[in-house]
Amino acid sequence: MTEQGTTPQTPPSYTPPARTPTAAPGRAGGPDAVPLVAGWREWIGLPDADLRWLKAKLDTGARTSAIHAIDPEVLTRPDGTTWVRFGVHPWQGSDDDAVVLEREVVDRRVVRSSSGHDEERYVVMLDVVLLGRRVPAEVTLSRRDQMGFRMLVGREALRQGFLVDAAASYLGGRPPLSVRRRNRGR
Repeated sequence: MTEQGTTPQTPPSYTPPARTPTAAPGRAGGPDAVPLVAGWREWIGLPDADLRWLKAKLDTGARTSAIHAIDPEVLTRPDGTTWVRFGVHPWQGSDDDAVVLEREVVDRRVVRSSSGHDEERYVVMLDVVLLGRRVPAEVTLSRRDQMGFRMLVGREALRQGFLVDAAASYLGGRPPLSVRRRNRGR
């Protein structure tokens, strides 16, 4: 009881306003999908290539994704569509477990490389699994021999339900030690 004979009122507990995550209609996860937080580098999967583990850099500065493509060969199908056959080497510094893919060319684009040079690249569609979520991605084919990651995941793929924490790595987990050793050439 207070001096005036009334029970003290407890202030109502503060409840922050509900945050409604947004995603464009038709994007992976739908309009009510909660964005998943990923680190700046993650292990991803490429189900189209039957690859469960590929180390990738999540690059919000790049519009499209890019993959290290070995020996791209342009093919013209009987229906007149242009396809490209290329190899993917999942491990840094190794040709082990290489996979050959054939994909329809959806575009050819001039892309400015990290060294500042413009180069024309083929663009294909690949599904990427990041943090357990499968999303379609436009991927340019490039030579990434000297780069630290076999793949870059760009903004167009990331905007399908991901936020990148630049201070974190591998929030989606790591593969078994034996897989990580293979990536290091051991």
